[in-house]
Amino acid sequence: MLRLPVQARGLLRAHRNSPFRYRHAPKPLIRPVRRGFTSSSATFPTWSQFDRSDFTNQPWTGSYEPDLPTTGPLASAPAFGAPRVTPRTLKQYLDQFVVGQDRAKKILSVAVFNHYQRVQELQRREEENAELLAKRARREAIEHHPVEDEFPGQQQTVNTTPEAGTLPTSAQPGLEDSSELQLEKSNILLLGPSGVGKTLMAKTLARILSVPFSISDCTPFTQAGYIGEDAEVCVHRLLAAANYDVEQAERGIIVLDEVDKIAAAKVSHGKDVSGEGVQQALLKLIEGTTVQVQAKQERSAPRVGNSPNTFPSNNPLGNSPFNPNGGNMPQKGEVYNVRTDNILFIFSGAFVGLHKVIMDRISRGSIGFGQPVRGSALTNNRSRDHAPGNNEPIPILPGSEEEALYKKHLPFFASATSPNSPDSEPTYFNALDLLNPTDLQNYGFIPELVGRVPVTAALSTLTTPLLVRILTEPRNSLLAQYTTLFSLSGIELRFTTPALHKIAANAFTMGTGARALRTELETILSDAMFETPGSSVKFVLVTESVAERNEKPIYLARGQGGRFHSMIAAEESKWEEKVRREKAEKSKDKKAKTQPADELPPISSFREYRTQTAGF
Repeated sequence: MLRLPVQARGLLRAHRNSPFRYRHAPKPLIRPVRRGFTSSSATFPTWSQFDRSDFTNQPWTGSYEPDLPTTGPLASAPAFGAPRVTPRTLKQYLDQFVVGQDRAKKILSVAVFNHYQRVQELQRREEENAELLAKRARREAIEHHPVEDEFPGQQQTVNTTPEAGTLPTSAQPGLEDSSELQLEKSNILLLGPSGVGKTLMAKTLARILSVPFSISDCTPFTQAGYIGEDAEVCVHRLLAAANYDVEQAERGIIVLDEVDKIAAAKVSHGKDVSGEGVQQALLKLIEGTTVQVQAKQERSAPRVGNSPNTFPSNNPLGNSPFNPNGGNMPQKGEVYNVRTDNILFIFSGAFVGLHKVIMDRISRGSIGFGQPVRGSALTNNRSRDHAPGNNEPIPILPGSEEEALYKKHLPFFASATSPNSPDSEPTYFNALDLLNPTDLQNYGFIPELVGRVPVTAALSTLTTPLLVRILTEPRNSLLAQYTTLFSLSGIELRFTTPALHKIAANAFTMGTGARALRTELETILSDAMFETPGSSVKFVLVTESVAERNEKPIYLARGQGGRFHSMIAAEESKWEEKVRREKAEKSKDKKAKTQPADELPPISSFREYRTQTAGF
């Protein structure tokens, strides 16, 4: 027997007599984890293996599919929420780069949005069909009992289950089309004079679209077998823009610029290889065909971030599986088959002389009482070519002949000009807005091609106020470009308001649209861009006199900043006084025209009578 020392026995006796001693052993705060070890053959049922019943007198089943359609009150709920991008969003993005042309921007935004919806729906259907095929394969793998498992060496000769897409003989008379609804595309035609923004709108949309995008010029197109480019080149460029991803290229957008150059020649001494022949080739592409594209080895460097097919960080369409900078380069000689059924085609062209065809059609039945005659001012003077030296376009005023003509041929038209808002931008008369498919046929296009382009949008001529806005408002305006160009050399470039209006007026007389603005700026600033870099000049001022080309731009050194700003303020004050005086004169003339006859001052001479009645 083990005996404890005397000191240890005393401590043990004191512990037994203590009121704080434990009567039982203290329980540990953290218990040891006990794991039950099982053999590898012991399995537990998973969530998908429990027997389920839908409580509709159906037998119990031994399998469970997690992707079955929803039943109950939520079965009729929409599968998709509100789209993140709308036609209004696309138009707002276009407004940042393109000035004016609201009607054309609305039509183009709607068409692109509908194409984007079609692409999303096609992708959803393909994913749904793939999931259904996967379910069917899993179900057949469970229920199928191969003959080889029971009788080795034997092959199954009779299929007891009907194949997909076949019906019994008794059901043949009652056949029904169970195919899904097909969403057809609506191709677009953009008409308008040169330099009004047709190509710019297409390139601007190329920055934000989540589908491949390509622009091709129709001028070098010829019929197959002749010197020139085939019409199928546009599909080749689209596939290259998609990095040879056939699935993405088949849902892209192709812009065919200068399409008016392939109109059939009215007088031809031989075969028209660049007119009707190209139209027939394009008709095959638009209708839907398979184009074989043979890849060629690219020698150029890969596209960088500022390519027109790249997306900005604030892409309103969100993330897209299509990456224009991704993918591998194809090997030389590889052949791709591209279907054109779901490719959206956008045609654009100036169509010089088409307005005459339109006005001839409108005035053809205009003889009679109360009808405008063919030789009226509207036909001869107001519908003219966009040539240099023409006057300002005629605004559509309430109650005018132009408004009556628009309301007759355009649905839901309302004049933008209101008597109560004199500062609002008016709607100008444009004969291309009254376009009819027969006009395109008379211009030289075959009816088959015209019928497959149901959407038309006409762009109007740019006026002087619109050219001033183009100089200053867009994000990449010419004024911002040249200001940044001079700032790279440490020079501040400024334009006064009278100078901007004079530059726009000079550009309007050239008849080339917004492209004339760069011509004007290059002419005015050519000497300044040569003389000022590396010199002591720190300020360059362009005044109205400089814009009129009466003198060179004004150069000022670093210490002349006060004079620089005082010269700007002096010319701006003169311009404001001039604008105020013109508004007062316009309001006075308008008040005199609307003043009743009984309130007019008495006439004292024949000259006053002629002035009030005839206006001269």
